[in-house]
Amino acid sequence: MIKGIIFDLDGTLLDTIKDIGNSVNAVMEDNGFKTYSYDEYKLMVGNGFRKLLERALPEDKQDLIEEAMHSFLYYYDKHYMESSVPYEGIRELLSELQKRQIKMAINTNKRNDYANNLINHVFGDVDFIEVLGEKAEFPKKPSPEAALYLIDKMGLKKEEVLYIGDSSTDIKTALNAGLSSIGVNWGFRGEAELKREGATYIAYQPSDILKYL
Repeated sequence: MIKGIIFDLDGTLLDTIKDIGNSVNAVMEDNGFKTYSYDEYKLMVGNGFRKLLERALPEDKQDLIEEAMHSFLYYYDKHYMESSVPYEGIRELLSELQKRQIKMAINTNKRNDYANNLINHVFGDVDFIEVLGEKAEFPKKPSPEAALYLIDKMGLKKEEVLYIGDSSTDIKTALNAGLSSIGVNWGFRGEAELKREGATYIAYQPSDILKYL
């Protein structure tokens, strides 16, 4: 019986791609580099902001990564709550999970302060066990360490917890932690990648998740 769920954040609970993409494009424009579409950014995110900027910068400009990070954070600090919104059906899903007394946590590669601020802003009425973003204490996903910490904090066994995300990084994290996973088709990557990586189940809308409890 499922008693707990660990969610990814970007592309799973919140559509954050516009605020991320706009901030990276501001850096690219300032330096006269190529900018990207939101759909292109959906394929570039998932491993933290530094890796995102490495992917966005031209190959021969990787020495600018520190400067680019500084500029990106300047823009993102000002705009990361402008267009980031829950996917349709997510509020209803979280409300139903709370009614069923399912323990919930978030494991994301987004910087910890941004993740917590977004959740408090958008889902302030949702009782998450913990929102765990990028912190020095834990290696980034797909390392399972943060997920295992959250399972322990829930006081549950692995077989009682589902891991839910939208990308190969999330499915690999679940596999590395020994968890069953649900890949969400509405996120940044889509069904083909999720199935290829070995997602246990695929959800096509948030209410589908309730079927697997």
